[in-house]
Amino acid sequence: MDKLRIVGGQRLQGAVAISGAKNAALPQIAASLLSPEPLELTNLPAVSDVENMLGVIEQHGARVSRSAHAVSIDASAAVSGETSYDTVRKMRATVLVLGPLLARFGQAQVSLPGGCAIGARPVDLHIKALSLLGAEIGIEGGSIVASAPNGLAGARIVLGSPSVGATETAMMAATAARGETEIVNAAREPEVADLAACLSAMGANIEGAGTHRILVQGGTSWRAATHHTIPDRIEAGTYAIAAAITGGQLELTHARLEHMASMVQVLEATGVSVWPGDRGLIVSRDGPLRSVDITTEPYPGFPTDLQAQFMALMCCAPGASLLRETVFENRFMHVPELMRLGANITLQGTSALVRGGTPLRGAQVMATDLRASVSLVLAALVAEGESVVNRVYHLDRGYESLDRKLGMCGANIERIR
Repeated sequence: MDKLRIVGGQRLQGAVAISGAKNAALPQIAASLLSPEPLELTNLPAVSDVENMLGVIEQHGARVSRSAHAVSIDASAAVSGETSYDTVRKMRATVLVLGPLLARFGQAQVSLPGGCAIGARPVDLHIKALSLLGAEIGIEGGSIVASAPNGLAGARIVLGSPSVGATETAMMAATAARGETEIVNAAREPEVADLAACLSAMGANIEGAGTHRILVQGGTSWRAATHHTIPDRIEAGTYAIAAAITGGQLELTHARLEHMASMVQVLEATGVSVWPGDRGLIVSRDGPLRSVDITTEPYPGFPTDLQAQFMALMCCAPGASLLRETVFENRFMHVPELMRLGANITLQGTSALVRGGTPLRGAQVMATDLRASVSLVLAALVAEGESVVNRVYHLDRGYESLDRKLGMCGANIERIR
């Protein structure tokens, strides 16, 4: 397995091109199975999760033509079949093919998902949404087995929590259902709105995406489409923290301020300057860091996908900060590894108390999930001496060329085996 060797102490300076959003690309790839017409997706990140999702739709008979950061998908000859565990175990997002397959073919079988071990992340909300649309769903032999022999029908779906995945599943399935579907307590994330934009380009009639109430008119007449995936706000937030933690200045090209308001507000409270530039955002820190408390929340609140990175930053801020995790119940797996670097962190249930300001020291650390792994890289950028981050395949799931991008901005980092 690849590792990252990092020697800390370098101030980052330069420009980082923010890639397309992985969490937007994955449902868009799944949505291609809804239509017999071709779909071209551009601005896709070159990460393993995207490649795995493309492999899933190829498993169902879709033809995929790849080029640099773009794919052309022809799902005209797609079939339902079974999405095998060997594919699904690599990431949880593969459950997103369930809705499109069911909607188009009247049946689907998808193995229960795997992926990062950061909590239960159950699929019950997906199943409930599809059941309300008229599907019959059961769990057999570790797989979700769904059928709708008479097709799906529009319904009012009230989600128990604003789940991004369940919102996307309901929205995709509803495009092929008879009549109107109302999704209440829908997730408001930019990635949900971007999926709606992709579906609309494909011919769907969707209103309200980006709000708590989405209306979908079913019976879509599909057409060929092209869609440009939005930039990755989590990647942009990660590099913003990289600038902050090293006391540097980075230009985040393509980053969108409107997608990062809560993150920017918190960063500014720590003493970091963020302002729009001609090509994106510019992030800079000249003075000392200040400790700040955060609570993760669904969008537009502070994102859970930046909690680990922000914890690394707070390890360098004098004073105490309290980080509350309300989205995933087991998302503090990076804490023991940060402590190996010298961090002073106390876990209290779903909160972590960070006493920062003590210099971090280089060490061997182990990545446990995607965002945890990048928090260790951030901490290593300022740790005294050399650190080695093991199992960085987690990083490759969601960060395109992280070591190259950091190296071009002055980090002392290399990939080793």
